[in-house]
Amino acid sequence: MTHPNPNRRQALSLAAGGAALMAAPALFAQDKFPSRPITLIAPWPAGGSSDAVMRAFGQSASKILGVPVVVENKPGVGGTLGASAMLQAKPDGYTVTQLPLGIYRLPHMQTMPFNPVTDITHIVCLTGYTFGIACTADAPFKTLKDMVAYAKANPGKLEYGHTGTGTTPHLAIEEFSEKAGIKLNPIPFKGSAEIMQAILGGHIRVMSGTTEFAPHVQSGKLRLLATLGSQRNKAFPDVPTVKESGWDTITESPFGIGGPKNMDPAVVKVLHDAFKATLDDPEVKAALDKFFQPTIYMNTADYTAYAQRTFAAEKATIERLGLAKKS
Repeated sequence: MTHPNPNRRQALSLAAGGAALMAAPALFAQDKFPSRPITLIAPWPAGGSSDAVMRAFGQSASKILGVPVVVENKPGVGGTLGASAMLQAKPDGYTVTQLPLGIYRLPHMQTMPFNPVTDITHIVCLTGYTFGIACTADAPFKTLKDMVAYAKANPGKLEYGHTGTGTTPHLAIEEFSEKAGIKLNPIPFKGSAEIMQAILGGHIRVMSGTTEFAPHVQSGKLRLLATLGSQRNKAFPDVPTVKESGWDTITESPFGIGGPKNMDPAVVKVLHDAFKATLDDPEVKAALDKFFQPTIYMNTADYTAYAQRTFAAEKATIERLGLAKKS
């Protein structure tokens, strides 16, 4: 039997090894994330403030990541359809969503297809909404303390508008009222446009909402009594927070970006770093300023811990207000 030439065998082996080495960069290039467009779900209608902010984040992230970040609107069910989409999405980082506060609250109020803690990877928190308590310019109170004194003198007679039972503006005032020892008369509306009509028309004295009140406060038609965040809003630096006014109530609505469960930590880091960097983009800053939204940054670990705390806290609030779903 003739044995192959050992030198020829060695040459073939070296050639094969060289081919493998040459192919390796191509394989690594295919595995590099991201290598194709990313879908960013905005769980709100196109054209609104939330949609505009998400598009600013997406455009900025596109420049950083080197691939298009395409915003896809999935409005409905209180902004939870993005979280629902994560149940079907591959955990490869190519489908992510905005995570509004409602995803931690609604599962306690009605049956939802997801668990916000176990079914979602919390990647990075970026910003949040500003909430405040505003009143008509001719209201018989000029500060939040004055309003509390008025409400105590007139129990159950002071009405306030909010954007619907179980929404953040509703729950925020109920928590504040409980701590202040007052009884207000809540009037639910379908949305911010209806609230503004009612308060500008003098049908209600007080409203709890997000920054739809801002232009009317700036024009003098409404008076902003307090904001509900942990810090004063830079658009209204002279307006105290509810906590500064004497009641330990902080209502913030941070939101960020999340993906499906079981994502590769390396992919999570790429996305985290890119979206964190968008916060330094002048165009993103301009979009946040336009809608009076502060920067609320949390890294992946802190955002995950926040989700766990918030899910538990929302359960307690919903049960205390008697809004929990029937088991």
